[in-house]
Amino acid sequence: MKKTTFGVIVGNRGFFPDALAKEGRKNILDVLKKNGFNSVALSMQETKYGTVETFADAKKCAALFAGKGEKIDGIIVTLPNFGDEKGVAEAIKRSGLDVPILIQAEPDVKDGMTIAGRRDSFCGKISVCNNLRQAGIPYTLTNSHTVGVTSAQFKQELDDFASICRIIKGLKNARFGAIGARTGAFNTVRYSEKILELSGIAVETIDLSEILGRVDLLADNNRAVKRKLDAIRKYTPCQSVPTDKLLKMAKFGYVIDRWIKETELDGTAIQCWTALEEFFGIVPCTLMSIMSESLVPSACEVDITGLLGMYILQLAGGSPSALLDWNNNYGSDPDKAVLFHCSNLPKSFFGNSKMDYQEIIAGSVGKENTYGTIVGRIAPAKATFCRTTTDDATGIISAYVGEGQFTNDKLDTFGGYGVMKIADLQILMQYICRMGFEHHVAVNISQKADAIAEALDTYMGWEVYRHE
Repeated sequence: MKKTTFGVIVGNRGFFPDALAKEGRKNILDVLKKNGFNSVALSMQETKYGTVETFADAKKCAALFAGKGEKIDGIIVTLPNFGDEKGVAEAIKRSGLDVPILIQAEPDVKDGMTIAGRRDSFCGKISVCNNLRQAGIPYTLTNSHTVGVTSAQFKQELDDFASICRIIKGLKNARFGAIGARTGAFNTVRYSEKILELSGIAVETIDLSEILGRVDLLADNNRAVKRKLDAIRKYTPCQSVPTDKLLKMAKFGYVIDRWIKETELDGTAIQCWTALEEFFGIVPCTLMSIMSESLVPSACEVDITGLLGMYILQLAGGSPSALLDWNNNYGSDPDKAVLFHCSNLPKSFFGNSKMDYQEIIAGSVGKENTYGTIVGRIAPAKATFCRTTTDDATGIISAYVGEGQFTNDKLDTFGGYGVMKIADLQILMQYICRMGFEHHVAVNISQKADAIAEALDTYMGWEVYRHE
């Protein structure tokens, strides 16, 4: 994963101790480096201690940021003392950057409140936020009003803010591929391309017949097809799957890989139920699992807004995402549900998994036409879930996000599945049903609900429900 780069503004105000600002600059840059982040900041030679106080300082900082704008993913405003709110606001405005902004204020200590050591950052942060609000510039706050940059709490704040920055950067000019038409029975996954486009998210479409037509042109001994076949065999145990079915998967996968590269896509959603089984003789689940595992997420049933949720989670957590059904209650436990798919989950979700046939539709199209699923149980882990949807009636994108725990609870079933425990699950289900959300939900093995809610609400302007 590419390193996140932060533009750093060190606030200062002359009648507060300069030494605090000097120390604060060193501390924040050291902390960023130690935690694997890059930084862009004024040097000690460009302004007093490399801080921003005057209008002249602000212009220098803005020019620096503008010149390195392509590298900067977010801005951190650190206030070792009260800081100059006008200088901070001017620097950000004049930089022209449209990136997330984190406001941090250093805490005072009770026995250091003399004129030589008093910070007043507690107060200065309010003034900085006031000026940014006046300028219409969105920003992110630390969970505690003041927090030391060298503290463990700030390390977590940095991690979450980096997730916010990755989400916002990743959603700018995101490109998704819709392979095939939405299956007729799945009205639930309808969406608006136009509403997505307003948020900078483009959808490229291709008819399933075009993909299958390109597959037909490939020879069995094509070198690229052979490489894809080897990759499939290395990815998952598939000894029970007929060789001719694996070859079909390899051809189909190669064609999709090539289309993704040609059109520079960030993810795909594929028609499956039941055209591929009936007229091509495989399910695409393993291929989708491989794509998701390699951080090019793939959703089934042409669920583009489900794919969007997968992509957001991936950006936040830096790891593969899956798309699952809210499928079953788990006995009488009100806070547990069975999450399930046929499945195309990334293999990193499982303790053990293998390729097999799709049991649900085998009875109607024949077992021989349904090879290609990845089956196994989701390993116990903490997770974040997310769903996005286009609300055509109001012209907005809506989302919900929360966290849960995949458990070890006993369950004997098929496909890809897990039992998830979620606090106040019944309230969440009420919300999902009342707001008309889809039956699919994206999941990631991470804990990033707060960062996702902040990114989608504060910076994207979407309507977000954070379940807690």
